[in-house]
Amino acid sequence: MGLMSSRRILADDRYEFSVPSLSQWSMSLIPRILHSTQTPNQPPRYPTQQWYSPQYAPPREDILHSDENSDDEWDMLLAETKIEEESRSKRRNKHRGSVPGHRIIRRGRVKGHEKLYHDYFAPNCVYDAFFQRRFQMGRPLFLQIVNGVEQYDPYFVQTTDAIGNLGLSSLQKVTAAFRILTYGTPADSLDEYVRIGESTAIESLRRFVQAVIAVFGDEYLRPPNNNDIARLLAIGEQRGFPGMLGSIDCMHWKWKNCPTAWQERSPVCATLTEGRAPLINYRINGHDYTMGYYLADGIYPNWSTFVKTIPCPQGLKRKHYAAAQESIRKDVERAFGVLQARFAIVRGPARFWDEETLAYIMKACIIMHNMIIEDEGATNDNDFDGSGENPIVQVSHVHTPEFVDFIQTHHQIRSNASHSQLQYDLIEHLWQRYGQ
Repeated sequence: MGLMSSRRILADDRYEFSVPSLSQWSMSLIPRILHSTQTPNQPPRYPTQQWYSPQYAPPREDILHSDENSDDEWDMLLAETKIEEESRSKRRNKHRGSVPGHRIIRRGRVKGHEKLYHDYFAPNCVYDAFFQRRFQMGRPLFLQIVNGVEQYDPYFVQTTDAIGNLGLSSLQKVTAAFRILTYGTPADSLDEYVRIGESTAIESLRRFVQAVIAVFGDEYLRPPNNNDIARLLAIGEQRGFPGMLGSIDCMHWKWKNCPTAWQERSPVCATLTEGRAPLINYRINGHDYTMGYYLADGIYPNWSTFVKTIPCPQGLKRKHYAAAQESIRKDVERAFGVLQARFAIVRGPARFWDEETLAYIMKACIIMHNMIIEDEGATNDNDFDGSGENPIVQVSHVHTPEFVDFIQTHHQIRSNASHSQLQYDLIEHLWQRYGQ
């Protein structure tokens, strides 16, 4: 056996010997020598010493008791012990104990949870009348989001630490994320009320937006299905634009921490760029069309799927068309305004550093906006002109071949002639229906 060993060694099944450090060598040497003189049946002369560590083995007895023990062997033993002690000290600082220089703050997390619960979630809570305004949604919808996020990501489940102290609850973490999203407040400003640190609040926000997208994105951030398309076409027909699928626009979100611009293309625009568009059948001013369109402003290209306004209209027909198109297109601008009013984080400069987090935040805000709209029951009100009648709109279910029709549809979408013809037909249609 060598001088040092990492395994345990038991003596007489009652003693555990090891060498903890250089400073304790002189203290441990005497009981080791005395113990070596005892017989197996003789009781120990000294009680068990607490200096020993199970990470080391005792030194060789022949070195300690040999009359030929030299100073060189002793120096070698001390040198090896010192090296092992330094290695153990490094491992202890790296893997055990607190981080050097890290200040521990006793925030009172349990009391913070109790205060938050009694303020907003108890049966007779203090701020029951203010929940809708401060969380931008009703309490049942908020708890639905909390439960979905908690089931998806174990990070939001309340746990205990090594000594049994309760950690942050899911209500505290989700509330911190909501306060940052809805008020746009700095992460460290939540510590006084929610009792959550700045780094934990930022991590909660990152995980929260990802969980919202994963749990609710398939339902509230999906492409329109056939029922959605039929409903949108019915709304467009009622407002004088048959074949209209809605309005499209872009929203500017300043990126504070990056001097270069970042743009993320809308899935709708990306779909049209790839040559794919919803196939529908409708007729305007005696002409048949097979693709829906979106109302847009002047920054979009002259494609057949974009119907734009006329900058300087001449004549009554064109003036009437421009006023109707710009009036309906304000729907998407109002939607962006409501989104920014609900979630102040997308109204001010973005303070995160990576594009992925910014995309997650924007998508999560849109998903929760759609959930709020559905929860408030505003999606069923399609009676814009007071008629209460939804015309029958035929949605095409014909399968599109792989390549030939893709190229044909791609050129048809980007056709300037089709764009101009559709705009002219809409001018005539609106004038015949409302202008005269």
